[in-house]
Formats: sequence, structure tokens, C-alpha cells
Amino acid sequence: MNTEAIRQQLNQRRQLLLARAEKTERDATHRDEPLSSDFAEQAVERENDEVLSAISIESRHEIAQIDHALKRLEQDVYGVCEQCGEGIDQRRLEAVPYTEFCIQCASQAESA
Repeated sequence: MNTEAIRQQLNQRRQLLLARAEKTERDATHRDEPLSSDFAEQAVERENDEVLSAISIESRHEIAQIDHALKRLEQDVYGVCEQCGEGIDQRRLEAVPYTEFCIQCASQAESA
């Protein structure tokens, strides 16, 4: 496992998500431009604000998962399931590089 390549991939994804979260937060709070003076247009803008806030929250959540994966890399436990202690399949790590559970444990957690 090439941990330096994984670290680089996680950091790149983290930067992208951080930029997305900051942009959506700015747009949702209208820091860069005020709400429209038209009431009907304001209603549409407010609906969009909810979507932007949800995107920002989801981005911040994924950033936290990436930070946890980076810490696991530093501790040399990246790729080991936090639930059962078995190795996480390489294909799963490629699909979800910040995962902390093997597919079996993740499936059990989702069904619980």
C-alpha cells in the first residue's frame, strides 16, 4: 500500500471539500451579495440557501472523515477495520479512501 499516494489523494480531496464548504457557506449567508429586494425572488433564494447549507454540512462531515483517515495513516493503522481489526479490502479503500470499517462491519452498522 502506497501510503504517501493515499495521503496526497486524501489531502487533495480535503482541499476541494474545504473550498466547496466555504463557497456554499458564503453563498448561503449572502456575504458576497445581498438578497434580492423582490419578495418572490427572496423566497426562491431562501430555498436555495437550505440546499447550500446541506451541501456545506455534508462537505464538513466528509472533511472530518478524511482528517480521521489521515490520523490513522500517521498511527500506521490505516486500512485496518476499527470494528473487527481485520484488514479492509483494497478495492473498498480505493472506492472510499477514508473508510474506517470493512464491508462486513459497515453492512452490519447500516442494518442496525
